[in-house]
Formats: sequence, C-alpha cells, structure tokens
Amino acid sequence: MHAAPDPLSMSPEEFRRFGHAVVDWLADYRRDVAARPVCTTVPPGAVLARLPATPPEQPEGFAAVLQDLDAVLLPALSHWQHPRFFGYFPSNGDLAAVLGDLLSTGLGVLGLTWQSAPALTELEQRAVDWLRQLSGLSAAWRGVIQDTASTATLLALLCARERSSGHAAAGAGLQGGGPPLVVYTSLEAHSSVTKAALLAGFGRDHVRTIGVDGARALDPTDLRRQLAADCAAGRRPCAIVATTGTTATTAMDPVAACAALAREYGAWLHVDAAMAGTAALLPECRHLWHGVEAADSLVVNPHKWLGASFDCSVFYVRDDQHLVRVMSTNPSYLRTAVDDRVVNYRDWGIALGRRFRALKLWSLLRTHGAERLRARLRRDLANARWLADQVQATPPWRVLAPVPLQTVCLRHEPPGLDGAALDAHTLAWVDRLHRSGAAWVTPAQLDGRWMVRVSIGALATEREHVAELWQALQRAAAASGDLGDRGGGHGDRQ
Repeated sequence: MHAAPDPLSMSPEEFRRFGHAVVDWLADYRRDVAARPVCTTVPPGAVLARLPATPPEQPEGFAAVLQDLDAVLLPALSHWQHPRFFGYFPSNGDLAAVLGDLLSTGLGVLGLTWQSAPALTELEQRAVDWLRQLSGLSAAWRGVIQDTASTATLLALLCARERSSGHAAAGAGLQGGGPPLVVYTSLEAHSSVTKAALLAGFGRDHVRTIGVDGARALDPTDLRRQLAADCAAGRRPCAIVATTGTTATTAMDPVAACAALAREYGAWLHVDAAMAGTAALLPECRHLWHGVEAADSLVVNPHKWLGASFDCSVFYVRDDQHLVRVMSTNPSYLRTAVDDRVVNYRDWGIALGRRFRALKLWSLLRTHGAERLRARLRRDLANARWLADQVQATPPWRVLAPVPLQTVCLRHEPPGLDGAALDAHTLAWVDRLHRSGAAWVTPAQLDGRWMVRVSIGALATEREHVAELWQALQRAAAASGDLGDRGGGHGDRQ
C-alpha cells in the first residue's frame, strides 16, 4: 500500500485544532493584557536577531508559529488594547470585529467585480449606509470602504483635480497648460493631506497652509485671503481640506465657513473626520461638523474610536458617478452582463481587488447596536473631561488646548523652566513614564514646543485607569534626575 502523500496545505481539521488554540490565545491575551507593561523596552534589531535568517525547507507546522509568538513577538509589542494605552489614537479592535475579520480572511473571496462576490459588495453597501444613518448624514451620501484615511484623502484630491481640470487626466493631464491648481488645508491638518496633494500631482508649491485661530481651528479669514491671492495671480483654487478632529489637539475646523468659500471659489471641499467622525454617532456632538452636508467628500475611520479592527476607513461622496468616472477601468475580462445594474467597487478606489472588510464593520454594528456604542463614546468623553479638570486644578500642570472630544493636551511647567529647558523636561518625564510601563502617551509639538497628548478611548479604559494615569504622570514629572538627553531622543522617535 502506498503511503498517503503529505498534504500541500493546512487541512480543515488541522485548521480547526489550531484555530481553537489561536482564539483561546487571543482571548487570554485580551483578558490579561492589563497586567503587562504598556510599552515594550526591546532595542532595535532584537526581534530580527531571534528570527531564523533563512526559510525552512521542511514543514515545521503551525506550532512553530505559536512558539515564535510567545517567545519572540509578544515581548516586542506595545499593547494598543491595554486600558492604560493613551497614545496616538484609539485603535479599538473590538472582538466582535476581530471575528468578522477572521471570517473575511477565512472565506478568502475577492471583490474584483460584483459577480466575483455579490455578498461582499452588497453587505458593504448596507454597512456603510448604516454608518451614514447613525452619523446623522443625509441620504445624499454614498460610501465605500478604503484601507486608510490617507487613501481616502488621495481619492478626494484626485476627484477635485479632475473636476477643476475638466477631466484632464483623459488627455494631457496637468501638463496641458491650464492654470495651476491649488490645495488649501490647515496648519494643524494631518501630514497625509500634503502627501496626497503631492501624489496627485499638484506640487508642493501649490499646497497652501492656512493659519489657525485660538482654538487651533482653521482661520476662514486667512483662507479667504489666500484664495483671493491665488485667483488674482492666475491660479485656480481646486480643493479645500477641512479637518474635524486635528491630529495634535482634535481641533474642529469651521466646516460651514469652508463650505461657503468652496462654493464661492468653485473648489472641492473634503472633510477629514478620520478619528473624530465617530463622535457623530452622538447627537450632542454633531454640531462639531456643522456644514458637512455642503461638502463634496468625507472620510471617517471606524477602525479608530468606533471599534472596528484595522483597516476599515469609510470614504463618502455626494457624487458617486464623478468618483466612478475618475477611477474606473473596464478591461474585457472584468465585464459582466449585470454591470449596468450593480455597484462595482473596483471603480470606487485605487485597488482592483478588495477584501471583505464590510464583515468586520457589520459584525461590530450588529453585535453591539447603536446604544452600546454610544455609551462607550460618552464614557470616553466624560473621562477626558475629568482628566482635563484634574490637570487644570493642579498647577504647574496646564491644559494647552480645548477638549472637544477625548484628547487632552497637557504640559507640566515648573516655575523658571521655559524654551529648550522646558522641552527637555517634558521629553524626559515622558520617557520616564514609558520606561516604567505604567502608561503610553504621545509627545507632540504645539507652536514649536513639546507637549503631551493623552488620547482616551481604548475599549477597556475606565475612570480608574485614567486616575492611575494621572497619578503616573505626576510621579514621572516629579521624579528626580536629569534625563533630558534621553528624553529628547525618545521624543524624536515618536
């Protein structure tokens, strides 16, 4: 009798066995993550040094992967799901969404066309429409899931470029000799806006940085001044990017004022609401993006504060046919008999193939429902207000910017310290905090000086964890010893 040949892929039964082990491992990790230091202390290159330099010739089995996970990878992770993670932005990864992501990957379908996976397309249509309804947006909007807000902003600027140029990409493009097209965005906007403008071919010379007011929001008076100056010089305003929830301080640009200027000058208005757009689930927060209905496009990242696992960024447009005209391709091998009756999301973005991302958004919304999601957001807002109150009441600590949402910008300012010395002090105590493993915050610059962002919103973060953070901040700032040099280096790496 001939021996059965070795299987050439993992069998369903082996998948079942190891799948149970992986789910158990992840469940234990989430249950126990609070007992771990938030930040890893491994030096650069430590993981590489412990990984085999060459691939195996013979099967080692999935058990080897789990062994690597425990011995090498987990010790080199900082824990975004930790209740004392206050860095960058909330990246929630609710376990209901994790299961949806697992289903998406396990099914292994690709949305090349509607016909290649009808359920993929139509579930995405419904999921993004549910999010639209929950956010209080009108039925005029159509949505599509992208990977990140960076991609969505690039799409918005491509749409703006083509509308302003009369679809020049179909001919000579920006080389056709028309007036230079200009993009306008706030001093506090995310770096992805400038990157998108460069990738879309506008050129750095045609990206205008608009000043901000005392609340760190875009100043519409300066925007009008720069729009008028460009028109007078023979340049054409093409796109305005307003941000609701800027990266450093969650400042809210005046969307209605930007929309009025966009109409007046014939510019496209894109609203970057990547993190803060989630707050629109709360009726009491919708005033923060008043005027959004007059925008041309909008991006919201459910993979941030809402709870979907990364990556899941929803790009909304009011004129989906314009988006399709800009992005569509129609090779013979992708045409089907139903194309005139369905949505083909390959024409709504850059990538041809798409994963079943909607499953994780659907899983999140269906599992928890709107009220549970709203309750969590309100908890985070209340915790941010509580922390801001503690800081304000405790000189020489200071809150540096308004707190419209869940991010508190603060600094410890001992008497007699300013300028470079204050910067060194700030970076030193942040470094001390991180090395202690007690919490993770993000140092950032505001008006050229270092400060600290505390971004509240991890799934497990309760008031007790914010109170523990406040105590840890005070201990770190009060600790003796000059760690300014080491702190400065750490800050530069953020």
